[in-house]
Amino acid sequence: MAEAFVGLLISKLGMALGKEAATYGASQISKEASDLRGLVDEIHKAKEELESIKAYLHDTEKFKDTNETTSIFARRIQDLAFQIEDVVDEFTYKLEDDKHIGFASKTKKRIRHINIWGRLALELRRIDVELEDATKRRDRYTMLRIGKDNGSDHHVRSNNQIVCLARKEDLVGIEDSVDELKRWLVSDFDAGVGKTTLVDHVYNIVKKDFDAAAWVTVSKNYQVEDLLKKIAREFGISVDANNMELRSLVADIRKYLEGKRYILVLDDVWEKDVWINIMDVFPINCISRFVLTSRKHEVASLATSNCAIQLEPLGENDSWKLFCNVAFRNDVDKRCPSELNDLATKFLQKCEGLPLDIACIGRLLSCKPPTYSAWKNLYDELELQSTTNVIQGVNIILKVSFEDLPYELKNCFLHCVIFPEDYHIKRRRLIRHWITAGFIKKQEKTALEQVAEGYLNELVSRSLLQVAKTNEFGRVKCCRMHDVIRCLALEKAERESFAKVYGGSGRFWIGTARRLSIQSTNIATLSESDTQIKMLPNEVFNLFNLRFLGLRNTGIEILPEAVGSLQNLEVLDAFGTALLSLPEGVAKLKKLRYLYASALLTEGTVTDFGGVKVPRGIRNLTGLHALQKVKASSETLCDVEALVELRTFSVCNVTSENSLNLCHAIMSMRHLVHLSISASNETEILPLQALNLPGSLSKLYLDGQLEKKRLPQIFSTWSYLNNLTRLSLALSKLDENTFSKLVVLSGLCYLRLFKAYDGKKLCFSAQSFPVLRQLEICDAPHLNHIEIEEGALESLVELELAECPELKCLPEGIVYLRALEQLRLADTAEELIEKVRQESEANGCNEEVAIMLSEKNRLEILP
Repeated sequence: MAEAFVGLLISKLGMALGKEAATYGASQISKEASDLRGLVDEIHKAKEELESIKAYLHDTEKFKDTNETTSIFARRIQDLAFQIEDVVDEFTYKLEDDKHIGFASKTKKRIRHINIWGRLALELRRIDVELEDATKRRDRYTMLRIGKDNGSDHHVRSNNQIVCLARKEDLVGIEDSVDELKRWLVSDFDAGVGKTTLVDHVYNIVKKDFDAAAWVTVSKNYQVEDLLKKIAREFGISVDANNMELRSLVADIRKYLEGKRYILVLDDVWEKDVWINIMDVFPINCISRFVLTSRKHEVASLATSNCAIQLEPLGENDSWKLFCNVAFRNDVDKRCPSELNDLATKFLQKCEGLPLDIACIGRLLSCKPPTYSAWKNLYDELELQSTTNVIQGVNIILKVSFEDLPYELKNCFLHCVIFPEDYHIKRRRLIRHWITAGFIKKQEKTALEQVAEGYLNELVSRSLLQVAKTNEFGRVKCCRMHDVIRCLALEKAERESFAKVYGGSGRFWIGTARRLSIQSTNIATLSESDTQIKMLPNEVFNLFNLRFLGLRNTGIEILPEAVGSLQNLEVLDAFGTALLSLPEGVAKLKKLRYLYASALLTEGTVTDFGGVKVPRGIRNLTGLHALQKVKASSETLCDVEALVELRTFSVCNVTSENSLNLCHAIMSMRHLVHLSISASNETEILPLQALNLPGSLSKLYLDGQLEKKRLPQIFSTWSYLNNLTRLSLALSKLDENTFSKLVVLSGLCYLRLFKAYDGKKLCFSAQSFPVLRQLEICDAPHLNHIEIEEGALESLVELELAECPELKCLPEGIVYLRALEQLRLADTAEELIEKVRQESEANGCNEEVAIMLSEKNRLEILP
């Protein structure tokens, strides 16, 4: 791990030398120039020394836990590297501090800097002496000869690789338990034996037999109120996270479940009190099933008689089958070559039948060449850990999987421990964290975000992160850390001073940790949900190294001009706050990459996100990749035209007068992927015929009336948008003729029409929208007939029809939708609800159609 930090520091030194020092290379104060050159020379020496040390640490990383001399040296090097980083941070800070002041003030500061440059140079010389002493001491006391691991050289896989999810063929050795679990289950197993995998498999099979189903992962440090809120949300019960009292929450859960057949899975329960504290919440006058998974015997004792299943480790045959499925997942026959059979057997002996171990080692081997030498090298590493008794059980294999990572991925992996246990980490948020932390380095012709997604997929494929949710394209949407893996990562992060996690109680010592994550209940609320905090303390604006400022869903009403002092800030997230405008100081944040800001507007029961006024200097932030949500004006749209690197752009309050400015701005955004445009009001007509959308566009949201006579022309020109996968139209006044022009968008996976269809009939012609998976038609007051021709919507999985009062029959040709899994009808004609009910009863609610009435005038149909 020391190698990972040193590698990151080398990059930081390079940036300091390449950018900042050049600014002062021609100082007019000779003494300052001389001392500055001396400091730069010392930074050069430190960089060269660290490059050699990094190579050494790469070769010795696996010996740290088995050779005390190596371990002591690595810790000392890391401590000195921290000291170098502090010097470089102060150096950079002093340079940046001068860029925003006048000539006279700058001259005075340069005179003061003469002493600073000299002091920093002396500090680096002292560190250099200590580096030499540490190296001599290591050489004096170690005789270990370390050879290079030829099998460990590899490259991070492309972000285009298939994400590694739990596949049906990987569910090995649980066949006898599946039928039993379908009746009633409470689990009692060891870590890594496959509890969650088994329950998840069966849960997805049986949940359609219930009126309501919910899956909740229980945190080790759970709070009863938070757990009940999670249960309510998973059941689909609306919950006010801040204002709902416990009594009201319990009443809402009871009312919702009353009279229903329901199933609730509580995954990873650590103690009996979890169930005892919430059991009285649930009504008893209905058919219910509660499923608990746990590694604790006392939790399993809660089970109804004969309804506990204890999973045993896999037998020899099942272990072999799972191993081959994973290690040779890309081979058609999934067979182990005969020359590797003996080694494969030895690997499995170390796994002791635990699926988590088998999956980890199998995926690690799948990244290696299928050669005897590559496998033998990895086995020797495992053997080294086992024979020295440094780490036992599951941790041995997980540790070797971690040590096998390149240093870039080690940093990314360990960074995940800053999120709470069982937390579902959103892909885009995690990627932003990695980029701002400096873990992601740009590769030729590849954006940082793409590189980071490749890293994420690599960690998933090695079973170090789990996929919690995917989007309609199969990309990871949310991921999480298995609790066993998180324990190992947390221990590693704290031992290496990478990060520390404070749970919010008791005394706490930060020590030399470079990152601190505070995960108490109150702090979590402050950072993630609606809070009443209205302004930030002034101390925040003294945090020179701050790179990520997250204020999302807080009550922040104003950002002061002092925000401009945060010169290293790369992410400013003030979405869903009370901000109406951003200060001029934001325009000074030249390193800003993501800017999210919107005002949370509430009118009655309707909540919306309004735009924020941005300063004129926004045009100077040419490195911006995301800008959301801008309040339009002619001046602002002219400024935005300079932001040619934008990938995400959201603008609202657009009028016909500034539509042309908007079109010109968008034409300059040749890398745009996500575009959202909202008109100033429902009656505003936007003349967007001059809008030339970039071919890179993947998501388009248009909220506003378009010129009706121009619609066929506008839609016809979209035929080149081959990357467009999501389209949402609101207030567009479409009819049957204009809608037919949208069929040119053959790559759409998601289509939403909200107050956008005024016609009476809607026809989906044969071969139209071949890959569309989700279709939503909402608030179409005149729509009374939908026709689906054979061959249309062949991939449709979800169909929602809401607020269509004249629609009294199911779509004609719905039988052609063979991929359809879910049909939702909301606020529809009573005649339609009754027809579907009668047809279902006539069919006896067979296996093909199950009907659930969840609330008045709302119907869900699940094939």
